[in-house]
Amino acid sequence: MNTECGIGEPQLYVRRHQLEVTAEAAGERLDRFLAAHLPDLSRTQVQRLIQEGHVCPESGQATARYRVRPGECIGVRIPAPRPARPVAEDIPLRIVYEDDHLVVIDKPVGMVVHPAPGHARGTLVNALLYHCQTLSGIGGEERPGIVHRLDKDTSGLILVAKHDRSHRYLSEQLKARHVQRRYVAIVFGRLPAAQGTIDAPIGRHPRHRQKMAVVEPHGRAARTHYEVLETRGPFHVLRLTLETGRTHQIRVHLAHLGRPVVGDPMYGPGAIRLPHYPLLGQTIRSFSRPALHAEELRFQHPESKVWMAFTAPVPPDMAGLLTHLRQAFDPEVPV
Repeated sequence: MNTECGIGEPQLYVRRHQLEVTAEAAGERLDRFLAAHLPDLSRTQVQRLIQEGHVCPESGQATARYRVRPGECIGVRIPAPRPARPVAEDIPLRIVYEDDHLVVIDKPVGMVVHPAPGHARGTLVNALLYHCQTLSGIGGEERPGIVHRLDKDTSGLILVAKHDRSHRYLSEQLKARHVQRRYVAIVFGRLPAAQGTIDAPIGRHPRHRQKMAVVEPHGRAARTHYEVLETRGPFHVLRLTLETGRTHQIRVHLAHLGRPVVGDPMYGPGAIRLPHYPLLGQTIRSFSRPALHAEELRFQHPESKVWMAFTAPVPPDMAGLLTHLRQAFDPEVPV
């Protein structure tokens, strides 16, 4: 039966359903209930509909694990298929460098690099399609021009190719580990030496599939070089250089050492207690993204073969956190 679902209309829908939970179905998980009553959809498709906000139980608890209640009505909307290629959007970009072959962008905190479930619009790719006449197609329909990625809440420099020849050359440099990517991070806890290398294989977490972890011996080789720039009480400010580029590599490696990135909601230190510094403690608790910034990018230009280097200052939120740490702690104060 077609119905109105009762929430906003951000896109077109090809079908609407309202399903009533019978006594026999009471207590089933929401995703299983929908998959049984919408046989043309797979359970994966149902879970995606729930995740993207197209399912609305009367209780409002739209999660896959929600247990449906007898007599409850579940509204479901089936969205129209999305276009294969992302749409261009007039979103401002911080362009550090641009020519006919490539673009270097200083990506802000909170911007997703390319469209993905739950992030169809407002991504860096949407902005690039508006700004650039052409982008390389090697990355696929949803990732035109993207040579490498940054996490949504990691700020800093990212490299984009305008045509396939540039993309191939830059990708080969990445594979050969000739592209230099340096980051700045604020971590909780001190490392054992002023500089060093974290060499630990990374793979999918064995229990939490949304996370990565150090997985021995079956993970993929991963190496991160670090240098301590500052010590402020129990915090280090680090410069990190990636030798490999695994998913969440810096965050996973530092958490593995017990020195997690401040503000990291997935691998972070949890509640940091600073009883003698209440204002600083409040500042750190309110810092809700990983204190990680892609500061420097160095590569060989795909056409001229000239080596190019770019830097981007840390964004205001991270600069503010650094200021608070410097004001609170003298460099010589022990942990």
